[in-house]
Amino acid sequence: MRLSSKVFTAIFATALALSPATHAFAQAGQDSQVQADVVKSLDKKQFKDVHAETNNGVVKLTGTVLLYADKEDADRRVHHRKGVTAVDNEIQVAATEVDDATLTRKLAEKLEYDRVGYGTTAFNSITIGVHDGVVTLGGSAYGPVDKDSAVSLVSNYQGVKDVIDNINVDPLSPMDDRIRIAEYRTIYGFPTLNRYAIDPGKPIRITVVNGNVTLTGVVDSQADKDTANVRANTVPGVFKVINQLQVASALTGKN
Repeated sequence: MRLSSKVFTAIFATALALSPATHAFAQAGQDSQVQADVVKSLDKKQFKDVHAETNNGVVKLTGTVLLYADKEDADRRVHHRKGVTAVDNEIQVAATEVDDATLTRKLAEKLEYDRVGYGTTAFNSITIGVHDGVVTLGGSAYGPVDKDSAVSLVSNYQGVKDVIDNINVDPLSPMDDRIRIAEYRTIYGFPTLNRYAIDPGKPIRITVVNGNVTLTGVVDSQADKDTANVRANTVPGVFKVINQLQVASALTGKN
């Protein structure tokens, strides 16, 4: 169907009316509404020093928070607001200054006992690196819940300015689960090694990926390290054992 000249003229006039100035006015109205929603979403005590500015649907966050977890929470809250197309999160963590060595030690102590009581502690081998308050987490976790728990614990610790999550989650595998359980029983059930089960935060860590076993943690002697290696290799279905256990005396430099 062809448009009549009158209809065409009306459509053309309407298009002309939608000038850049009109678009800018409409966008300003939308930004005003988004800004109000964003401010409302950040109306919490932990965000009292956070400021938001909206431009063309992009929200820029500035200011300070006490914890890195608060910075992440602010980002999530804003992202979920209608009309927000992107978030430029420039919030700074005004954390208490803690030297890297102390922060590493404190976080390691916390992570050692994370997930104790859930039966997966021995299967988590998470590493920590700290530089100028920025924490890098690596290693492996038994499952997504264990990984999220570790990241949350670090994010909520004072002194942490940022968190880089490089933790690998072990793939879901019934075969690997069978090997994990067998490794746990074989290693901890041996008379000279069962004392390592007394403190749940300091066990011999057992990682299993596609039948490959990696042992990490700290043992009292070279004999214990060698025994754990021998025991681990006796489990049926294991393709390879990588023994990364460290001997306490070697770490301290004492015989």
